Amino acid sequence: MDDLEVTGEAELDATDSAAEDVAGAGSASGPWDAEESAPDMERIDFGAIQVPIGPGLEVQVNLEATEVDEEGNPVSGRPVAVTVVHGDSGLQLQAFAAPKRTGIWDEVRRETAGEIQQAGGQTQDATGPFGPELHAMVPIQIPEEVMDQVPEEVREQGFAWQPLRFLGVDGPRWFLRGVVSGAAIEEEEQWQVLEDVFRNVIVVRGEQPMPPRELLELALPAGAEESTGEDADEESDGQDFNPFQRGPEITEVR
Repeated sequence: MDDLEVTGEAELDATDSAAEDVAGAGSASGPWDAEESAPDMERIDFGAIQVPIGPGLEVQVNLEATEVDEEGNPVSGRPVAVTVVHGDSGLQLQAFAAPKRTGIWDEVRRETAGEIQQAGGQTQDATGPFGPELHAMVPIQIPEEVMDQVPEEVREQGFAWQPLRFLGVDGPRWFLRGVVSGAAIEEEEQWQVLEDVFRNVIVVRGEQPMPPRELLELALPAGAEESTGEDADEESDGQDFNPFQRGPEITEVR
């Protein structure tokens, strides 16, 4: 599996916003359905999900390539995930369709654990503020350009371990997944900020019929400027999006 290395960069700068800091603003429940009365705070509208913003938060949009140039560089793509960055931590968000009467997190969690284990990783079931979680240690390849910066024992084994924390919440006809990476795995302060972001996401399921597990359609915010493939270091392979790989991204300054 690939790591969460950024191949492009997208920022939604909230430093000039008068929005309340997301940290500490969470409700006793959430994430929220669009039909519920969610706490009032500034959010960025990505169509299927509305993501809280505040000081110290950077929001990145992951694109899956839909068109490439003659050299194989992506020149256009569709949004497939939103990542909120705080300090040295990231929270990746995706929303999916789910059955009307049953959730899918238990099944998705087991399948995710199996895929990680087959790839040589380690997993452990856990319980967090949103219920069952999956904690994982994933082997990642070390880029050649930083190989000389890692400890010798890591160079000898040819890979490094990356801890990930998978969150999941079943809502009314939707499922929201979060993947936490970076310092928030260990540092409580950074985790608390991302926890409150996840808690205050609003999911907009819509009325259209969709098969379970289909990704709810994301949309770029008004005014977002899509970057060209020249800004990306590598091509998206066009396969289904996974939380360990990031594609070309967009940039917007608010």
